[in-house]
Amino acid sequence: MNKSLPILTALMLTTGAALAAPPTDAQTAQFYAQCMTNSGDNASLCACKRDLLPKLVDEEFMAVVLSAMEGKSLTEAQNKPYGIYISKSNQVCAPGM
Repeated sequence: MNKSLPILTALMLTTGAALAAPPTDAQTAQFYAQCMTNSGDNASLCACKRDLLPKLVDEEFMAVVLSAMEGKSLTEAQNKPYGIYISKSNQVCAPGM
């Protein structure tokens, strides 16, 4: 059984991603480009996280993810869901980090 399935299901329920529109193609491309910049061109990490996006976040929350990746401050209400997203994506894409 895929170990990431329960993790992804829990996050989708937490963020509401199961009921909302997935990130747009433009958001996904922007995410990958920013991830490559932030990670020092770690293509395998960025590809993994990019591929997880529709399972973890919706279009609306993707804007929050992109803002955080660009170094912008998050609101208090955004901090917990963003932390959950980071934790879950790292569990799948960067175990041991």
